[in-house]
Amino acid sequence: MSTGPVPTLAPGVAAPAEAVAPLMRGIDVLRGLTDAGGTLSLSELARATGLARSTVDRICATLAHMGCLRLDGRDATLAPPLMAVGNAYLGALRLPALLGPRAERLADELDESVSLAVPDGDGIRFIHQATRRRAMSLSFRIGDLLPAERTAPGPLFAGAWDEDQWERWRARRAADPEDRAFPAVPPRQEAETEPFEERAARAGASGWALDDQLIEPGLVALAVPVRGPGDDVACVVSVVSHTSRHTAASLREAMLGRLRDAVTEMEGALRGPVPDGPAPTGPDATGPDAAWAAEAKQRLGRDFVESLARGLAVLTVFGPGRAELNLTGIAAATGLARATARRSLITLEHLGYVASRGRGFRLTPRVLALGFPPLSHLTLPEIATPHMRALSAELHDSVSLTVLDGDDIRYTARVATSRVMSVNISVGTRFPAFATSMGRVLLAGLAPAERAAFLARADLAPLTPRTVTGADRLGALLDDVRHRGHALVDGELEEGLRSVAVPVRDLAGQVVAAVNVATHSSRRDLARVTEEVLPALLATASRIEADLHVAGRFARIPAA
Repeated sequence: MSTGPVPTLAPGVAAPAEAVAPLMRGIDVLRGLTDAGGTLSLSELARATGLARSTVDRICATLAHMGCLRLDGRDATLAPPLMAVGNAYLGALRLPALLGPRAERLADELDESVSLAVPDGDGIRFIHQATRRRAMSLSFRIGDLLPAERTAPGPLFAGAWDEDQWERWRARRAADPEDRAFPAVPPRQEAETEPFEERAARAGASGWALDDQLIEPGLVALAVPVRGPGDDVACVVSVVSHTSRHTAASLREAMLGRLRDAVTEMEGALRGPVPDGPAPTGPDATGPDAAWAAEAKQRLGRDFVESLARGLAVLTVFGPGRAELNLTGIAAATGLARATARRSLITLEHLGYVASRGRGFRLTPRVLALGFPPLSHLTLPEIATPHMRALSAELHDSVSLTVLDGDDIRYTARVATSRVMSVNISVGTRFPAFATSMGRVLLAGLAPAERAAFLARADLAPLTPRTVTGADRLGALLDDVRHRGHALVDGELEEGLRSVAVPVRDLAGQVVAAVNVATHSSRRDLARVTEEVLPALLATASRIEADLHVAGRFARIPAA
């Protein structure tokens, strides 16, 4: 279960002769976008990576064709399908699926944020976050890399370093004294009051470690290692608080015993059967294979960097039950020739994204650096809006996303059209759920008991002469909506307003939102809404769900 340390590449280390240069350049672009928070203009991206603008254009065109980023004018923005790479690592690791629910329960019990971290070179990288919603709360993301010496987990990992690893750490500290290479943390302001070597030794002896405002003023953390069946450190769990609630000393006094009890439970889980978590499907399972990449190359020509697509396909073949694969297995899963798969693996191993052991290969935590931190903080409205914008441009009508909020719907995203006569609604607007197409989709998605409770309590007063009222009539309508998978409302909320809505479902199949198209009745009759609008709306909802399912596999995606 141990991830093992991943060496930090020394500056200037020459790439192997068989390394694939276009793959290396593509990863440079992904890292540049990740470090910038997910969006850069193409010119800024060229400057950040040192690549020629024409090279950046080709790489971004390839990634856009793969769905891994969006091109919007001069800007490139990472897109949720790229999270398949990080999902492959997290699925293969199995720790988030196994220990994540226990971390969530611990966070609820302690009313503090709880993190799981693994080592990555001389840093630590988060693999799970259970955060508390407060004005001052933990802002680190899954995949963020932090310098080991400024964290609570770091000393616990450093206790197992050999002298070569310590030398690499000292060289990094000398070359980057302010930690500018770690975008997730503010620059270092002051030197440590205690040498990191001494902190690591003490952590190894005591079995716990503290971060007393080393990341930034006000942040304190307590960490304890979680050991696997072979007594190696599988990960480190930490409780993070603010000095407005705890000092470092009071955090240790209040939390250490409870944290150790939770770790004992986690270690027991590591010794038992390990569930594989949700089975990956579609692009999240293996990514684009060789046949897809070859077809895209033939269709797009020199604008498609086939070797980049192949390299990302190699990364995404890993997952639950596929933590370690040999060359033959990787070639078979991707459809690549063995020689091609081998060159991709040589490149990825050189860059630190793949590690080898004998004939086997496994992913390292570093793959989370390929877009996962900024993408893991997306909300459903942010995921949905690009697809809604495309649908609005196709139909020339307004498109909206809502969630159920009590007995009302609340608008969380909206793309409006510019017309003399248009539907004028802003984000945050609320309407009675029973009289709207989106509300009926959301109510139809409730469990039977919840729907019955709504029908018993809701005020079903008519809003127009067309409004359907009465619990029995509305209940029958909701049954029909659930069966058909869409709701069509004509003039029930407002005279002349016609809309059709479909559900948006999460990875578990639960309805978490509704998306609709609204138009004036003079523009389309009911037949045209059903024939022209509904198929396009269903296709849009399917694309939103595909992104949501990839993004939500190991990250919590807020619905609003």
